[in-house]
Amino acid sequence: MCNQNCLVERLTMNRRQLLASIPALFIGLPVLARANSGGTLHKTKAEWKNLLPETSYRVLFEEDTERPGSSPLNKEKRAGTFVCAACYLPLFGADTKYESGTGWPSFFDHLPGALGTKKDRTLVWARTEYHCARCGGHQGHVFDDGPQPTGLRYCNNGVALRFVPKEEKLPALRT
Repeated sequence: MCNQNCLVERLTMNRRQLLASIPALFIGLPVLARANSGGTLHKTKAEWKNLLPETSYRVLFEEDTERPGSSPLNKEKRAGTFVCAACYLPLFGADTKYESGTGWPSFFDHLPGALGTKKDRTLVWARTEYHCARCGGHQGHVFDDGPQPTGLRYCNNGVALRFVPKEEKLPALRT
């Protein structure tokens, strides 16, 4: 039988456990937000290098930039979905693509939960870099000079994307 001291000890342990679990809650929230994306995909750089063409690898995992005007996706006008070239997570609907005149495929919005962002200070001014929420592959930069309704321009490297026409089934997420 538990006396009063035992009961206080149990409550104290529960409170300690609760306090100890608070950091885990904040770490777990991004994981819950990415539940639709099949979870985070972790591969070594060597594994990605073996799976991807050299130009895609350099853009996705070394944050290189392809030459403007070099992507065939600039001219892509069909209905469909643009997926990450590394893990195949759907990133953009074709209905959000527009001609920005920059030489890179551009979109005014992304699919929910598809992208993460970080500050990029590699140039003189700070920019916002965005990447695939699932594999972390670098996609491009987002700017506030896009069309309505968002006013944003997601300026994407074409080699970081793969286009899937509406008539085709989306590829299974890479594991």
